[in-house]
Amino acid sequence: MSISRLYISTALITRMIIRRRIVPVLMFVIPSVFFFVVHLTTSDRIVPFELASLTPQQFIEVSERFCSFVFFSVASVGFLSSYIGLILIQDSIDVNKRLVICGYHPSELLMSNLIVLLLIIVVVSSYISLVILLFFTPEQFMLFFFALVLSGLVYGFYGLLVGSVVKGELEGILLIVLLANIDAGWLQNPLFYSEALNQNLIKFLPAYYPSQMAIVSAFESFSITKVLIGSVCYAAAFAVTANVIYYFKMRKV
Repeated sequence: MSISRLYISTALITRMIIRRRIVPVLMFVIPSVFFFVVHLTTSDRIVPFELASLTPQQFIEVSERFCSFVFFSVASVGFLSSYIGLILIQDSIDVNKRLVICGYHPSELLMSNLIVLLLIIVVVSSYISLVILLFFTPEQFMLFFFALVLSGLVYGFYGLLVGSVVKGELEGILLIVLLANIDAGWLQNPLFYSEALNQNLIKFLPAYYPSQMAIVSAFESFSITKVLIGSVCYAAAFAVTANVIYYFKMRKV
């Protein structure tokens, strides 16, 4: 792997993302809108909910508003990361094919996509983590930040997978919105989960482990080892599958 070629391909992909002016805007507007809506529509009443990932399971009581801030932090990172992952693959596919013809190895292009995706996830997670300090301080702040990064990686790699399989942007966005909206945007809400009839189904969805990690680290000092491992496994599964498909597509050029 050539460092110079890796640098060039990473720079090209970064410029492509920046030229899509909607991307930098969404990175900061979507979390801000989510927080603004939460602030307007939630109350400070104390509500009990279940920390499902702990053994034995624990119930805690926190402000409805603070709980919603944490939940929508995870959801917004997931939405944004999956969309970025999708366009990283779909927008650069023709350019990358020409780069392969010019001597680039598919692994160099894969690594460039992963570097850009990780940088964007870290920037968005940092922004959200700092904004949430305006409302309350998470119990384990660095672990809360890391939970947001893991949420971004899980759904970012899911976006890469969708982009590697689906050619059309509309179809890709539909697949992303369906899963992200049902999973990260609804079922992982701890207030909903506590009353859900089929909790075992929710535990198998991609956002379960990052959501639980964010909630535990925001409000308690319990260990997050179990949900950390689950988050990494989900991210790795999506990443490996997406990269294998993308690699063989590029090898056929």
